[in-house]
Amino acid sequence: MSNDVTYPVMEAFATVQGEGAYTGTPSWFLRLGGCDVGCVWCDVKESWDADAHPRVSLETIVQDALESGRKVVVVTGGEPAMHDLAPLTDALRAAGLRTHIETSGAHPLTGSWDWVTLSPKKFKACREDVYPLADELKAVVYHRSDMDWAAGHADKLREDCARYLQPEWDKRDEATFWILSWIATRPGWRISLQTHKYIGIP
Repeated sequence: MSNDVTYPVMEAFATVQGEGAYTGTPSWFLRLGGCDVGCVWCDVKESWDADAHPRVSLETIVQDALESGRKVVVVTGGEPAMHDLAPLTDALRAAGLRTHIETSGAHPLTGSWDWVTLSPKKFKACREDVYPLADELKAVVYHRSDMDWAAGHADKLREDCARYLQPEWDKRDEATFWILSWIATRPGWRISLQTHKYIGIP
C-alpha cells in the first residue's frame, strides 16, 4: 500500500446504509470531495470543491475503515468516479472489506467493486459504458417527470439490475405518493426511502 496515494476526504463515518438494496446494512461511509454534476437539490453541496477537503493517505483511509468494525465500505461523494479509485478498492479488498460505490455515471468507473449503485442525473449525462456495470439503479424523484425519465435508462441496464425510485427528501410526501402510484403498474420497480434520515442518523 502506497502512502503516496491520497484522496480528498470530506467525511468518513460509521452508519447503516439508508438507501437501496443494502438498506439497514452496517457500513463505513467514505465521502470524497469533488463533483461537477451540480444537482440543484444536492444535500451535500459542500462536497463539490475537492480542494476544500484534506487529502488523506490510502493507509489512513483503510485503517479507519477497519477500526470501524464495519465490513462494507460505501464510497460516495460528491462524484467519487472523478478520481482513480483502483488503488482504493485494491487496498480495501486486500483488507477484507466489501467495496460499494454510488456514482452518477458521468465519469469512467475505475476500481473493483462488489456493488455499484448508479444514480444518473439530468444535469450531466451518464456514460454508456457505466450502465452494464450497475447492480442497482437509483433515481431521485423531484418532479413527476423524473419517473418516466428513469424508466428511459432501463433498456441500458443488465436484466438483473435492481431498479429504485427515491423521493427527494424535501419533496418526500408528494414524491412518495407519485412513486407508489407509478410502480404499482410497473413490475420490477421499487421505492427506496432515505431510512437514515427518518431514524435520525448520518
